[in-house]
Amino acid sequence: MIGKLDRWHHTKLGLLIFSIAELVVAYGFASLAIDRGNLWYYLLALIFLFGALQNLFKLIGKVLHGNRKARRAR
Repeated sequence: MIGKLDRWHHTKLGLLIFSIAELVVAYGFASLAIDRGNLWYYLLALIFLFGALQNLFKLIGKVLHGNRKARRAR
């Protein structure tokens, strides 16, 4: 089950959905952090924001370069 989720996460649709979900969670933690002033919420918001950006950059790379894999020099 985890393997299927991991394979799906590396598809274009999976990267898009995971990045949107992480942006929503980051927004929620940022709202809590501003409302309550808790540093832990700020930290969690930054972690989820970083994860969302990482997925977005992977998605952009996949769209621009396709599913090519790096070729090894022989």
